[in-house]
Amino acid sequence: MSRTTLTPADRVFLGGVRAALEGAADEQLRVRGLRSFREPVRPFGVRVATVRTIAERTLEALEPRDVERVWRLCDALGCSGWLEESYVAGYWAQAMSDAYRPADVHVFGRWLDSWVDNWATCDALCGESVGRLLESAPQVAPAVAAWAASPNRWVRRGAAVSFVRPARRGLHLSTVLRVADALLGDGDDLVRKGYGWMLRSASHAHPDEVFGYLMARRHVMPRVAFRYALESMDPERRDRAMGRSTP
Repeated sequence: MSRTTLTPADRVFLGGVRAALEGAADEQLRVRGLRSFREPVRPFGVRVATVRTIAERTLEALEPRDVERVWRLCDALGCSGWLEESYVAGYWAQAMSDAYRPADVHVFGRWLDSWVDNWATCDALCGESVGRLLESAPQVAPAVAAWAASPNRWVRRGAAVSFVRPARRGLHLSTVLRVADALLGDGDDLVRKGYGWMLRSASHAHPDEVFGYLMARRHVMPRVAFRYALESMDPERRDRAMGRSTP
């Protein structure tokens, strides 16, 4: 359940969101959606594009739409246990990016630790909302990097995925490399893929630095993370890193 207190108006509004999702549900899509996750999820069976449309339409209708109210409603949606409701929360959070405050890093971190329970919700929240916050408020980077020490796999994956967007723009390189070091020996495959993705994004703006980082750790970095990180490198560097040619 949500940790926030909902008003009667909030409950009515959220009831309308659920009704819209239920009205767009398809049983075949629901079954297909279950197969997309290794972890247990509870989907209605609504197409992603339709979820986005519902999210956009309902947020436009929300009055008043102050950031505190939107965060309260997002928390309630995320805690509901329904996959598409967590997606709506992610879309709403992303749409509020112009109103982000540095302290919102703790709001997003709490959501990540308390109700995010699958890779899609993790990546939507961190890849978009936390990533945008890291661009607009770079001072929150240490708080996000600290998530790498969490016992929660989604928080650890989030520590990496949050830097994908800003890293692609060349931001936060030193923190990106520290996060990768913190997660280097992580035993969770989804966390490994997450920090490999982060390094791949950083390689667009900083190919020399990321390549040097990978070469120095190629004998200890898990193969899946290493391969993810190399994907955007030029063929000659990929061959060198994979031992297919001599330097």
